[in-house]
Amino acid sequence: MMNMNLAAFFVILVSVILRVSADANWPQYRGSQASGVANEKAAPVSWDISKGENILFRTPIPGLAHSSPIIWSNRVYVITATGSGRADLKVGLYGDIKSADDKESHQWRLLAIDKGSGKIVWDKLGYEGLPKVQRHTKASHANSTPATDGRRIVAIFGSEGLFCFDMEGRLVWKKDLGPMDSGYYAVPSAQWGFASSPIIFQGKVVVQCDVQTNSFLAAFDLENGKEIWRTDRSDVPSWGTPTAVLVGGKAQILVNGWHHIGAYDLETGGEVWKLNGGGDIPVPTPIVSGELAYFTSAHGNFRPMRAVRLTASKDITPLEVGATNQAIAWVHARQGNYMQTPIVVGKNLFGCVDNGVLTCFDATTGAIHYGERLTTKGEGFTSSPVSDGRHLYFASELGNVYVVPARTEFSVAATSSLDETCMSTPALSEGVLFFRTRDHLIAIGQKPKP
Repeated sequence: MMNMNLAAFFVILVSVILRVSADANWPQYRGSQASGVANEKAAPVSWDISKGENILFRTPIPGLAHSSPIIWSNRVYVITATGSGRADLKVGLYGDIKSADDKESHQWRLLAIDKGSGKIVWDKLGYEGLPKVQRHTKASHANSTPATDGRRIVAIFGSEGLFCFDMEGRLVWKKDLGPMDSGYYAVPSAQWGFASSPIIFQGKVVVQCDVQTNSFLAAFDLENGKEIWRTDRSDVPSWGTPTAVLVGGKAQILVNGWHHIGAYDLETGGEVWKLNGGGDIPVPTPIVSGELAYFTSAHGNFRPMRAVRLTASKDITPLEVGATNQAIAWVHARQGNYMQTPIVVGKNLFGCVDNGVLTCFDATTGAIHYGERLTTKGEGFTSSPVSDGRHLYFASELGNVYVVPARTEFSVAATSSLDETCMSTPALSEGVLFFRTRDHLIAIGQKPKP
């Protein structure tokens, strides 16, 4: 009897350890399924970099990158693009479509940082050469967030290709994806760079390459880089990252777009459903909660926020952008997001536009609880929010972080500064926020008071 109880105890203990370890990982853009939520432990509501309050480390990172940090076990991984000098970056609320003038050789690098101390464990060169596509004045040459399954790390270095490394930064394989020119479809000469991130699901690497010409969705074998399938797409360039979801036990890939929002079968690349209409510059990533998937896009005449049932099939396009049907649970034709991916916390969906107007929806019905401004300072917001299940964290481009309670009543609990420009979406693990700012990786966690 004692042996059986002891065995059962160890099974439970191992299960708890594995669960804690899994919860601590943040393996891709916005974490698992791009949810942006890690609620195992509360994160700090406020901090002060100048005084060191709740600042665990602040590690200098070379180059310019808007890619997000990812986390596996005790390491944080970031990519960056470095040139011969300090790259120009123009942030703020403006509509200039021109490209940055930095036609010089760059190095695309992958770095591993100790999660506890902030020490750089290794810094490996992934690729070196002249960028094949120019970037926007607000973008970087390393916009795409890497992904990992704990055995491999995959990263898209824009037009330079898809690269796969082991956990020590050694190159395993690479694939040429062609020119990843995802600039403005109405002015093709305006190159903005590439930002869609790879995801890993069921041993496959999935990439969404919506570009000026020859767009496609593709799956590659994580072990050797062999192409499993490639499905042509006909849509405008997108910066959105695909999302994997299980529907009736079968894996689907959700993608955002303008003319071709939809889902594809992970095994075959076959289309499951599609939806036409919305904003003509799609950036946000699809997210999932319960039986619904949420899609939003902006620019142009409409900026819808939509909830689509995961059981959708075939063409679900309604007669009007603001209409619902059997597949579309609810929609608001002019309440969508431009740059930010929305977030579901509890029963509510939160979406913030680039000028800082935050809207809280009932995730099931679409009813709007509030629409309020985070600030009246005229700051731009590109970084997407994350949440510890208690609060939401919205970082402005100027590096001011607005902390909002995850409730149906609006308030700003605190505002703290990162002291630098911030375009990247943070990672969150075990109550610690990891911000990739202009020049640093900053870890913000609760420090015991003396």
